[in-house]
Amino acid sequence: MNYHEPVYRPPAEANSIIIQVTLGCSYNKCSFCSMYETKTFQTRSLDEIFKDIDSMSIYSDERRVFLADGDALACDTSFLVEVLTYLKKSFPKLQRVSSYASPYNLLQKSQEELNLLREHGLSLVYYGIESGNHELLKYVNKPMNPDKMAEGLNKATKANMKISATLILGLGGKNLSKQHIEDSAKLINKCEHINYLSTLQLGLTSTKEDNFFKRFEKKNSEFIFCDDKDMLEEQRRLISLINPKKPIVFRSNHASNALPLKGTLPRNKEDLIGTLSLAIEDSSMLRPMFLRGF
Repeated sequence: MNYHEPVYRPPAEANSIIIQVTLGCSYNKCSFCSMYETKTFQTRSLDEIFKDIDSMSIYSDERRVFLADGDALACDTSFLVEVLTYLKKSFPKLQRVSSYASPYNLLQKSQEELNLLREHGLSLVYYGIESGNHELLKYVNKPMNPDKMAEGLNKATKANMKISATLILGLGGKNLSKQHIEDSAKLINKCEHINYLSTLQLGLTSTKEDNFFKRFEKKNSEFIFCDDKDMLEEQRRLISLINPKKPIVFRSNHASNALPLKGTLPRNKEDLIGTLSLAIEDSSMLRPMFLRGF
């Protein structure tokens, strides 16, 4: 199978079969994200998708499939049902189908549509919260109301889909750090159930830096980057404020993170806070820069 590069997938999908249902991202305007800047969004034809599935069906025992690119859920529900049905036919032992989902995707789908997708096998969505602060989301050109995000996430939970959400440490810079973290924790606490939560550290490619800074400064003030210590303090504050309705598996396993962490909230809250406190004082605990990626 020939992929349309670049191809991105979450760390947890490293061993999954990846099927490109769409190319690019239907929004593709977030000032911090360069993932799909070289692609024009399009939905691939069913014939193309089925051919890709056929080419991978020699691995008939595979149990996991990830639907790429940026938001396969932008496709019509009936279209996705056909893809999911064909996947189940091609991989009889299939246990999990996952996809990225944008805030717009979950809000645009009705509860009945999400229920139908779950019934046909879509069991996990990866969702970029980025921040729970409404003003900051506007600054980075992701103008989504956090209350509406909670609404969409709760719809997915009601459909019995699992949710893996991400936050970006340092997204508000030094000036908006407090608001960014406090409002992000509020949003997480408002959700019925985020199954998995992970953090990444802000990193900007050279193609995005200029636009990111200009937008931020136009909306607010000069953007002052957070260093590793600042971001670890953000992470510590975030964890201290999260009081979920149901347990959350917490990870900072993305390559951008200075300190890999894992635990379950609230059970491991104090342990995670303790580890972060040690790392804030001892930089030798941090991942070397040459081992990081964005």
